[in-house]
Order: sequence, then structure tokens, then C-alpha cells
Amino acid sequence: MQWEPVIGLEVHLQLATQSKIFSGSPTTFGAEPNTQASAVDLAMPGMLPVLNEQAVSFAVQFGLGIGAEIGKRSIFDRKNYFYPDLPKGYQISQFEAPIVGKGSFEILMEDGSSRKIGITRAHLEEDAGKSLHEDFHGQSGIDLNRAGTPLLEIVSEPEIRNAAEAVAYLKALHSLVTYLGISDGNMAEGSMRCDVNISLRRVGTEELGTRAEIKNVNSFRFVEKAIRHEIERQADILDDGGRVVQETRLYDADRDETRPMRSKEVANDYRYFPEPDLLPVVIDDAYIEAIRSQLPELPADKRLRFTEQYGLNKYDANVLSDSRALADYFEAVVADCGDAKIAANWVQVELLGQLNRDERSIEQCPVSAADLGALISRILDKSISGKIAKQVFEAMWQGEGSADDIIAAKGLQQVSDSGALEVIVDEVLGANAAQVQQYLDADEAKRKKLVGFFVGQVMKLSKGQANPQMVNELLAKKLV
Repeated sequence: MQWEPVIGLEVHLQLATQSKIFSGSPTTFGAEPNTQASAVDLAMPGMLPVLNEQAVSFAVQFGLGIGAEIGKRSIFDRKNYFYPDLPKGYQISQFEAPIVGKGSFEILMEDGSSRKIGITRAHLEEDAGKSLHEDFHGQSGIDLNRAGTPLLEIVSEPEIRNAAEAVAYLKALHSLVTYLGISDGNMAEGSMRCDVNISLRRVGTEELGTRAEIKNVNSFRFVEKAIRHEIERQADILDDGGRVVQETRLYDADRDETRPMRSKEVANDYRYFPEPDLLPVVIDDAYIEAIRSQLPELPADKRLRFTEQYGLNKYDANVLSDSRALADYFEAVVADCGDAKIAANWVQVELLGQLNRDERSIEQCPVSAADLGALISRILDKSISGKIAKQVFEAMWQGEGSADDIIAAKGLQQVSDSGALEVIVDEVLGANAAQVQQYLDADEAKRKKLVGFFVGQVMKLSKGQANPQMVNELLAKKLV
């Protein structure tokens, strides 16, 4: 391909405050339309905004989380445009002096590689309402519940080069903000929305091409598909000698394509000017350091600790630190069973696999960390085999009780009595005399296969309850 994509992302993050950024209205998702919009949100005459300090604190937390410059003096501006769900006819935002300046953070790719992506800025602003079209025939309804919900708009440097990097960036960002607790990052509910800026330039050149902006993409998968489509669209135009038009586009997931929305505005089109009803936001070092002292362990630090403290490889550490809730669950399992590597395997394979099949989050997991830790302990003390443990886990998932209760109720205790096992082994060898003779006449490779056969027969006869290690030891003594 002779064209190189240049991609920058603008992420609009709803902050997890209890009330809106400039009013006391609640921010709860899913309320009946227009039941959470006060006179301030509706822009009634004489209503004045009052800044929510928690939104400022959350913005500073994010800035510290990416090692960014914190604006000790930031100002709000009016961004003027008309849209039916914007009651004031302007949006209170930040333009010249944002609260968070330049920073960066690391993204991890699926192949284990990593790189840093620069953050240009992050600024506070208010969200608009929503236009509703589905329930109205030939008309649109306006729901202003969302109007005034605090947003942090996070603008990346144009350093992303493909769809996979864009998704990795968004996942890393999602992990960071949920670790900090400043947003739930729920893309399906609009808590995290993404605008994608894409242009193409000829490989080997520095001059940027004309960019298109894809608005309000609301899932990792759609971001990836929208970018891939837009790259192909622009490349086709350039290959044919055409010119890419600067415009805003929408991604149509049903057709898997982007389509024009409107000609792209520039900053001058919005007629920014300072918000006269809000004073500058002035914070000092003491305020910043007080917030810094309360920051939780961040994803990158946790990944490093998991490799050093628990001896996990980078891949496992990355998966298990993906969310704060999952990391806490894993560490609680380790605390109960004492073996980090087997705990990591069970959490990643059995637990996450079942959560994915049931389309549940870790917060909705029906098996507690203490219960999973107790199950793993029964494997470690050889009360049950790994195979039996999977049956016990399934029963635990269905709410049949603790590991010990299920093992006792179903008679799943592993047989480790040497005398009882010897009887079973003798029975298997006696019933398979031909295979025993084959073993005695065979080479090393053939013998290994036959041992596997004998072990399988013993496990079958014992209904999976024989201790595999002891079975192998007994077979080694008898097959001579």
C-alpha cells in the first residue's frame, strides 16, 4: 500500500459524578426522558452555572494518570452552534486553557509489543441532550436528561497508524479510567464515545493529507471496522487521482460503511469566546498532590507487579490486570489458594471463558474469589483431580454450593489410597493382558502411548477419581 494512515482519536468520557457539571440534576442513566433536566440544564432565562468540583478532581486524576501537565489555571469557553438537543445554543467547554495538557500512556498490542501514544489535551465540557427518532413517525423527540452531564474530552496526538492500534489505545484508556473510578466507560450507554480522525499520506512523506472525522463510534469493534472502511475509501479516491474532502462522517454498522454527515467545521466556525458566567478554575500544588496521594495502583504498575510478585508472564499479567475488578478477584483467589500460576490459569481459562459464554462481567460472577480459591486448594491438596475440579466448578456456577459441599455430596473425593488404587490397577492390567505384552515388547515411544491407555482405563474404572500421579507410579512398578 502506497498510503500511510494517520489517525487521531477524540474520546468523550462521561464522568461518574452524582450530579451534572453545572447543576444539581442527577446523572443516572435510563431515567424517563426529561425527568433529570433542571432549569439550568434547560437554559431558562437568568439561570447561572455553578461548577461541580468533583468533575475538576476527576479531570486532575486522569491527568496525573497519564503523567500530563495539569493546568493550574483553566478557563471555560462558549462553543457556539445550533442543534435541537443543545438548549442554550452553545456548549460550555474549554478551548484555549484546558485543565489537562500534554501527556502520554502505553498501549499493548496482541502480539505483546507496546508503544506510547501522546495525549494532546483533555478538557472539561458539558454533554448535549439526545435526539430520539425511533419512536416518532416523521418527527424527532428531544431528551435533555443527558444535557449538562460532565464530559472529559481526551484528544490524542495523530500517532496511531492502523485500526488495531486504535482499538488497543481505546482499551488502554478504558482500563485507566475504570481503574481511577472516574467513569464506568460503558460504551453501550454512551459513557465513552469516540470520534475518529483519519487521513492518508504517501508512504515516506511527512505532509498530512485531508482528514475526515467519523463521529460517535460506540464500540471497540465498530471503531476497528469504521477505520478499516475509511482507509479503503480514501485510498480508492487517491489511487484514482481524486481528492479527499474534509468532512464529518457517520459509521453505518448495518452496511459497514461511512457516509457523509456535514462539511467539516474548524474552530472559527464555533465562534469560541470565554464563558462570562464562570470564573477561571485555579488550583494549586497542594490540591494536585492531595489527589495524587489518593490515586490507586494504575494498570501499568499492576502489570509490572504481577510479573515480579507472582512470576506471571507478560501476557497473563496483561489479561489479569485488564480491569481493576478482575485484578482484585485474581489476587483474592491467590490469597486463598497460595498458588498464583494455577490461579491465573483458572481465572483466565475457566472463569473468563464461562463469563464470556454467559455474557457476564466479572462483577456479575456467581462464583466468589474465596470459593474459587477453595476449589483450587482441593486440587493442590490432591482431594480432587483437575478434571473433577471442572465438574465441581460447573456445579458451583449453577449455585449448588461450595467446592467442599459439592465434592462431598457427589462423592468426588480423589482416591489416593494406595491399596484401593492397586486393586483397580491390577484389575485393568488383568483385563488387558494383550496390551501388557505389547508394552513389554515395545520401544520407549510405544510404551508411553500404552501407559496413557492404562491410565485412561484406571480413570474410567474409578469414575475419574483415581489420583493420576499415584496411578502412574503404580503402573511403573508393575509393568516390568
